[in-house]
Amino acid sequence: MTNYQIDIVSDNVCPWCYVGKNRLELAIKQHKQSHPNDTFSTTWHPFYLNPDAPKSIDKKAYYENKFGAQRTQVMQGHLARLGKQVGINFAFGGRTGNTRDSHRLVQLGKTKGPAQETKVIEQLFNAYFEENEDITDQEVLIARGIKAGLSEQEVREWMTTGKGGEEVDKEVADAQHKFISGVPNFTVNGRYEVQGAEEPAAFLQVFGEIKDRGDSGTGAVNGGNTC
Repeated sequence: MTNYQIDIVSDNVCPWCYVGKNRLELAIKQHKQSHPNDTFSTTWHPFYLNPDAPKSIDKKAYYENKFGAQRTQVMQGHLARLGKQVGINFAFGGRTGNTRDSHRLVQLGKTKGPAQETKVIEQLFNAYFEENEDITDQEVLIARGIKAGLSEQEVREWMTTGKGGEEVDKEVADAQHKFISGVPNFTVNGRYEVQGAEEPAAFLQVFGEIKDRGDSGTGAVNGGNTC
């Protein structure tokens, strides 16, 4: 039996982080068909793609200003096609902005364990990428925290008092010290790095190498799309 610990550095407004998460899950499902006793645990770590962003700005206008209208349209079409392959129905309306508060919500999930943390991540990705919800808005975050299984009283108190902010900032700084400049970034068992939203085959290759070589090997896969 092999135990896999996967650390994921991600920002909640990066579409490739959502794609990468679902591709990773496909790889895990496929691996477990051959190795049903192997175990997987994921831990999420925050990243600020735009740390100085204000809250609640028009998403369409932001991307068109950054990339141009034509390139934005091409990118969105590409994402829509790839998203459908992994069960994501991308929508491109709504609002975007500073992600620190959404990472604080993930931090609350983290205090409850890996499974709860991932449920929060899933709620945020669904809200932002599929339902056009504004995850810079505290009431949206509170509602999604409740949907993820957190108690309303605890999540409301956490979000309105700024809890988790220092921990989030520290983890962001830690990622920068590791020279992580784009997300998603996956590290498996502290030794194998997968940079970007790689196809399931790339993750399966890493899982196989760890199974064959144990703690003696290291490796890096750098080719997936990143934000």
